[in-house]
Amino acid sequence: MIVPPGSTIGIVGGGQLGRMLSLAAAQLGYRTHIFDPHERPCAADVAAYHSQAAFDDLGALERFAGAVDVATYEFENLPVEPLGIVGDKLRPGAKSLAIAQDRAREKQFIADSGARIAPWVAIASLADVEAAVDRLGVPLVLKTRRYGYDGKGQAWIRTPAEAASAWAAIGEEAAIAEAGVAFDAEFSVILARCADGAHAFWDSAENRHEDGILRRSTVPAGEAVLAQVAEARSFALAIAAALDHVGVLTVEFFASADGPVVNEIAPRVHNSGHWTIEGAQTSQFEQHVRAICGLPLGSPALIGRGAVMDNLIGEEVLDWQRFAAEPGLHVHLYGKGDPRPGRKMGHVTRVDA
Repeated sequence: MIVPPGSTIGIVGGGQLGRMLSLAAAQLGYRTHIFDPHERPCAADVAAYHSQAAFDDLGALERFAGAVDVATYEFENLPVEPLGIVGDKLRPGAKSLAIAQDRAREKQFIADSGARIAPWVAIASLADVEAAVDRLGVPLVLKTRRYGYDGKGQAWIRTPAEAASAWAAIGEEAAIAEAGVAFDAEFSVILARCADGAHAFWDSAENRHEDGILRRSTVPAGEAVLAQVAEARSFALAIAAALDHVGVLTVEFFASADGPVVNEIAPRVHNSGHWTIEGAQTSQFEQHVRAICGLPLGSPALIGRGAVMDNLIGEEVLDWQRFAAEPGLHVHLYGKGDPRPGRKMGHVTRVDA
């Protein structure tokens, strides 16, 4: 199904990813309709329409579905069942959403697709945590099955004595325990896939995190990553095909001595792909719009020799005047209001042309 320019794209979620999707959609002649429970989410500033309603408000979702020609989502912590009202208009489909938001289902699905993952077990009690320490050894990390992002809902166990405190730190919620991976670098494979299976990859960014939050993405990546990109792409494409995914899919990897190890997937545009706005011929946001609307994919080729994207976290955004004065620096401010510690307020990108 081709959704022509002039149509309305619904976006469930009103954060910065929805904002940048809206800007890309407008460039191609589309209007966007943001569905979000907040009074004025930052994506609504650049969208044609905004429905303020809870994500599980069935009546509001039904009206939203009737007002848009195609729909997508900008984050995965959404109730899946209510989105069934959107039906076939939802791209990617609910399967991608359901699997990505549950770490246990996600791990099993990734393994079943043939990709390499770290050893893991499901956790429902302190006894399970202690058994995982015995089975997997240390270090290992506990991750809540749901609602974890930017390092939230995670706790490391580096000695067996830390099992109880780690279990308490994640709120004694259903979780997975995953063996720690020795790695040389972290990187992401971002691809766009159409309904007919046509796909495109961007250059993989090498990512640096601090306190579980992405700080910097650099393209091209270092040698440790470049040596593993081909295999990582084969894993990512297999995952996308198994999901029957339409749109952008992100797969985060560790570059290890055993080869690329999948950390997690995100069924959407991703922070580590922000560099593509200025650093690639077609950004991840435009490509997502193209894929979900049935348009031909654009070229993902790198512009120039590389790019570096840095997140602006918390009060770092208050230094916007210095960033704006730096020649060649591309500044993106998300319009989120007052900065808070650990909150992504914007990003800046330097392109080596």
